[in-house]
Formats: sequence, C-alpha cells, structure tokens
Amino acid sequence: MPCNMNLPSTPEELESRDIASWKELLQDSARWHSIPLLNHTPLHKLKDQSLVRFRGMVQDMMDPEIYLERYEIKSADGSTRLQQGKYRDCLRLAKDEQLDYNAESNVHGERRTLFVISLPGQNDWAKDHEKLCGSHLDNQQTPAGSGIKRALEQEDMEVDKAEETTSSSSLKRQCKEVESSGITTAKSTAVLGSDYLLNSPLPDRPSMACMIKVYEDFDKYTLNSLMDFVGFLSVDPALDASTLDVEAMKDVESLSELQAQNPSPFLIPRLHAFGVKSLCHANPLLDLSLLQPTEVPAQPSLETVHKDLRMLLKLCLFEDELAAEYLLSHLISTVYSRSEMQSIGKFALNICNLPKDCLQEYTRRLYEVLELLLPASHYLPMTLDFMNTAAFAPKKDYETNKLVSGLLQLAPHTHLMLDETHMQQGKLEANGVHAIQHLAHLINNQQLKCDFQYYQIDYNVDIPVLVISEGRSMLPSDFVLPINADVKAVEIYEESLKAALHYLQPQRLQQFRSYLTLARTSPFSVSEDLTEMIQQDFVDMRKANVKSNANDLHGLLVLSRLLGIARGKQALDKETWHLATEYESKRRQRLQSLPKSSVQLRN
Repeated sequence: MPCNMNLPSTPEELESRDIASWKELLQDSARWHSIPLLNHTPLHKLKDQSLVRFRGMVQDMMDPEIYLERYEIKSADGSTRLQQGKYRDCLRLAKDEQLDYNAESNVHGERRTLFVISLPGQNDWAKDHEKLCGSHLDNQQTPAGSGIKRALEQEDMEVDKAEETTSSSSLKRQCKEVESSGITTAKSTAVLGSDYLLNSPLPDRPSMACMIKVYEDFDKYTLNSLMDFVGFLSVDPALDASTLDVEAMKDVESLSELQAQNPSPFLIPRLHAFGVKSLCHANPLLDLSLLQPTEVPAQPSLETVHKDLRMLLKLCLFEDELAAEYLLSHLISTVYSRSEMQSIGKFALNICNLPKDCLQEYTRRLYEVLELLLPASHYLPMTLDFMNTAAFAPKKDYETNKLVSGLLQLAPHTHLMLDETHMQQGKLEANGVHAIQHLAHLINNQQLKCDFQYYQIDYNVDIPVLVISEGRSMLPSDFVLPINADVKAVEIYEESLKAALHYLQPQRLQQFRSYLTLARTSPFSVSEDLTEMIQQDFVDMRKANVKSNANDLHGLLVLSRLLGIARGKQALDKETWHLATEYESKRRQRLQSLPKSSVQLRN
C-alpha cells in the first residue's frame, strides 16, 4: 500500500493549519491506513513524535490533566519566544532557556488520558490481517515541495540541537526543584510489575497497552468501546516515573500511584490523538484498504455462503440441523436496542445433552473451529479451582488510582464460550459465588459490574455468551438447546471435526468471516402488518394452552430476526416468522425430556 504524503509529520505542522482540514483528509480510508499501526510496529522502528495509529478498547479513563497549551520561554540574553505545547508531553527547553511561569501569554488547556489496550481475545487470523498494513515508516519523511514542512522541521532541528540530553517534563521539573533545594535523594525503584501496568483482561493472552491523550469531545468516550486513534507518538524517557528521584518529593503522596499513572513509555507508549474513529466491528477483512488487490475475498451469493456455513456447523454438531441454526443465530447476534428492563437482541445460547463419550475433547475442538471464524473470542473452562481464584470483574485500586481489569472486561462482540463440562462437584468459595453472579448478570442484562469498593457501577457490554454443558446449565440463558446427536456422527466425531477444519480453506474462510460480520451489522425491520399478525399468532398460542409469556414472545422475535438476517433478508416476512415458531416448537419438545445438570455446587 503506498504511503500518503499529505499528513502532518509534527505537532507544529498540525497546528499550522486548521485542524478541521487535517480531519477531512483522514476521512479517506486509504490515507488513514497509510499511517503505521502501533499495534504491530516495534517501538524501536519509530521516532518520538512520529505520526502513528493505535486500535483498541478503552479500558480505563484517568483524571483530567491540565497542561501548557502555549508557553513563553526566556533565553539567557533576555529574548523570549512562544512555544506550542499541544500534542506533546515534554516542554521544549534549550540549555540556556527557562520557562516563564508568570507570563501573560501562557495558555493552559485540559486533556484526558484514556488507557487503551489492543483488542482482548483477538484471534490470530485477525492479527495477521491487521499486520498487512505494514509499518509504512517512509510516510514519516518530508515530501518534496512541502515548504511549510521543511521550514517547521528546520526550526525543530535548531531547537533539538540546543535541547538537553533528556527532555524537560513536568515530572522532571519537579525533581529539579527538589534537587535545587539542597535535598539529596536516592533513585527510586519500580514497585509495580509490568503485568499490573499492562492490565490485560486475559492474562494468558496479553494485550498491548497505549495511553491515548485526547483534547476534545471528552463525553463521547465510553468504557469498553472499540476505537481507532491517529496522533503523535510520545516515548520520551523522561515520562517514566520509576526512574525519577522522588523519595524526598513533598508533593508525592503515593509512589505507587505516580508510577501507575506514569509507566515506562517503552512498555506503555503515549499517543496524542487528533483523529478518532469509533469502530462498529473488529473484523479487518471488511477494511479492504488492509488487503492487497489479490487478497480481496470473492463475493458469492449470500444464499450459498449461508448454506455452506450451516453445513459446516451441522458437521460440528453431530449432524444436528436445528442446533446448527441456533448456533448460527448466536454467532450473528448483537444487542441492537436497550430499554430500562431489557437488552434487546442478545442471544445467550446453552447447548447441552452432549454425548458423554466425547465430553473431554469435544468442546475444545468445537472452539477451535469457532475461533477461525470470529475476529475475537475466548474459551473459558469452568473448573472449580478457576472459578474460585480468577478475577472476573474490574475493580478500582485506590492506591494506584487504576481500574484493575477482570476477564469479563472485553470489547463488543467478543464471543465468550463457557465450558461447563469441566465443572465437578465441590464447594464454591466466595470468589466463585461472585464469579457466577457476574456471569449471570452479564448474560441476563449484557452489563458488567465494576467494583469501586464503596459502590458498584454497571457498564453496558455486548458479549455473546455460548455455554456448553452436559445437562442444563446452572447459568441462565435465552435459549437452552439439547443436542439430538446422530449415533454414527458421535462415533466419528473426531474425523468430522478434522473434516471441518479441512473444509475451511482460505477463500471459504474469508467468505464466512465477512458474512458473519456483515450479517451482524445488517439493518432489519418489522412492518406494522407483520406486527399485527405476530400479536394474533401469540394470542392463538395462548388459547391453545401453549405455555407462553412475554419473554417467549421476545425470544421468538429475536430468533425470527436472526433467521431472516442469516438468509439475507432486510425485513421480516411470514415465511421467516413461521420458521422461527417451528424451530421453537422443536426446541421445547427436546427440553421436556432433558435431565437436570449433574453438577452440584455448595456455597
């Protein structure tokens, strides 16, 4: 992909033109993706103040920061100059210069810092496609004919030659003030480990972290949202609080908080953003600018892709066609609306009644197929020991002023597969009870409780949950579906799963991956005529002594919507509605003979 040469290379060049004009340039997708993606570009290949991009989930929001947007500098000869401080962490002072704190021309601004991590649970194939954007380091060079850029860079070179070996940051300046007072300090040592600082929700699948500094529209950022940022990289060594002489600093109340808020920039880089995009999905295949021309996936008919994908899922589910329909509906589900009482569109599915002969290996092998189809997912074996020890929900650490993540703090549309077949009889400790409560709350409300010690706050999430269990799960679900396994399919299930993996050739894989994301984001409507018909059908069902309530009607509406979307429809029709009622009737018949879960827990 050719790099674009019309983007700013320094904060000063950005400030030389109206910011709106730069943002207009970034509307071009090819130009946006010509910027090096920090997620996959080693820091040693980038320079401080390089123009970069970072893509990830907003995990935490730090306190507001007041900074010098413009400040006056005095030289030793008495002359003064104004320096821009926006989009930078460190003050730009030469050896013979000092900041005039009392200058009337000084302008203070406010910015916010977002702690953003690369997509937790991102599967390998999605990472590989993101890497296709490459480093594009040559777009940091100065294009020929850019007089403004050359003039600004010449000015930067003159300042850089006179700067101190290490830049002067606000933290550095505080240390200098302590030293000038005659107090001798000893260099502090790091007290916080890298795992704590990086704060990955899934410790066995660590994410990259970046501290994003934003300058406007503070209210539009929400916890757990998926964003793409463009801005200037900041990796000055002076930003690392663990290297500072802080033991004698009177204004430092907590060394832990200081280091948590100012980690090493080589562990957690900073990015000063001026371009931001909210992402409605995490599938890089649909961002065609990341693909080479020969790699753009072919587009067969939706009917063909739907048929092939349903056949694949049927093969993985012991030739159970009904289970394949429900699993496909689960894979394309999303919360498309919220009310005070409901998260509308969620499709938490419990597949149970698995053949006992293949419990140990089957669930993991099924997940291996699903992770090849989904951009982000996570497999969680619900062993008793894991439930009693793992941290499921985020918790505020007031000593470091940091929201410590839990494994349920995931980005939208990260599919969570809970394997209950690993659960054995035993006792749930307090942590295990809380884990079950957090999972149940997530499934029922699509909300995640964050523990702030003195109170709890619910944050909206959109995490599709698939529970695999031997009997009916102890967790709630929207749809419980007992498997009706074919006897011959059980005998050859290992060969069937191998055949499924062999069936997923690269071109077909790309078609399935694109189809699932496009289906989830497709519009769908229900006409007034169909609404009246549905209401009448539901009344007739009640008169026929079919036990149905408002939740059953809601479930039918969600299922019919997903069945229609899966078949490429944009509006509900009678055929799809009747298909949904037929499927629900079959599912309920299976539930009548379903044994209860054999798992017994004590608390």
